[in-house]
Amino acid sequence: MLRLAVLGCGRIGRMHAANIAGHPRTVLAGVTDVHRPSANEVASAHGVTAFEDADAVFASPDVDAVLIATVTETHADYIEAAVRAGKAVLCEKPIDLSLARVNACAERLKGTNAFIQLGFNRRFDPGHRAAWQAARDGAIGDLHQVIITSRDPGMPPRSYYESAGGLFRDMVIHDFDLARFMLGEEPEEVFAIGGRLIDPALMDELEDFDTSMVVMRTASGKQCHINTSRTAVYGYDQRVELMGTTGMVVSGNRKPHEMHHYAEPHTERAAPYLNFFIERYREAFDAEIGAFVNAVEQGIAPSPGFEDGRKALVLAEAAYKSAAEGRFVRVSEVS
Repeated sequence: MLRLAVLGCGRIGRMHAANIAGHPRTVLAGVTDVHRPSANEVASAHGVTAFEDADAVFASPDVDAVLIATVTETHADYIEAAVRAGKAVLCEKPIDLSLARVNACAERLKGTNAFIQLGFNRRFDPGHRAAWQAARDGAIGDLHQVIITSRDPGMPPRSYYESAGGLFRDMVIHDFDLARFMLGEEPEEVFAIGGRLIDPALMDELEDFDTSMVVMRTASGKQCHINTSRTAVYGYDQRVELMGTTGMVVSGNRKPHEMHHYAEPHTERAAPYLNFFIERYREAFDAEIGAFVNAVEQGIAPSPGFEDGRKALVLAEAAYKSAAEGRFVRVSEVS
């Protein structure tokens, strides 16, 4: 049983704490948060220790590994501290909003026994994973195109935007990782357009985007298209399509049930999509924990690892450069 402590007791940290507590191969070894009432509440709910701070977690002999779900600006510091303490790490994305800081972190980790898995949970979604496996098994022949649709159900609050780091680094970074995973090759060119269509005034003020389209191309010519939006009035829209020489596979949206209603004024009226990422990717979050435990127990490199997080951020930076300059950007210009 892997003894896993959670750093950060916000929405996603609470979810992770519950998943770890309920997982058959992990023990929730404690939690911490700079907001003590949040840490105490989560600790009380699971009957575990509320550590004074992150340093106390790293120093504890009763903790084998840490799950970092704190604010993004702390991720790289906590990764480095955890590695120094000999703890395995599962860290939410991104490693940092600054590519320079991520590269510096990578340098500091050289020569250590760093064991770091990044929280790109969508790789573990059952539908996405089945599509990936079908393509690897030759079910669609030679893969030519990957199309990823990723649309949130609604705009987050202003406070979120002020610290999130921008659409490409915060939201689309999940899709950049999923694209690399599905393509099986590294994108070499990126073209991106960002839009301010949902709340133009706020986006102008924050110099951010609320909609985007990204096109990427690999060295062999494989193509990927990612379309994203901060608001889809019909729900959380998450789809992946892989097209090849002999067919296509699709991983579609999820609903609470598959009952369809047929009547005179409408056809195939169905339940709405699952509300947001915690509900939509519940199985993926569980499988992510399982993969982490497997890697720790077997002493194998975790996947997705630190370098996957760095490469996803490189693609995000290439997308920003492309959107600003209106041209295809070679990834080598950024990395």
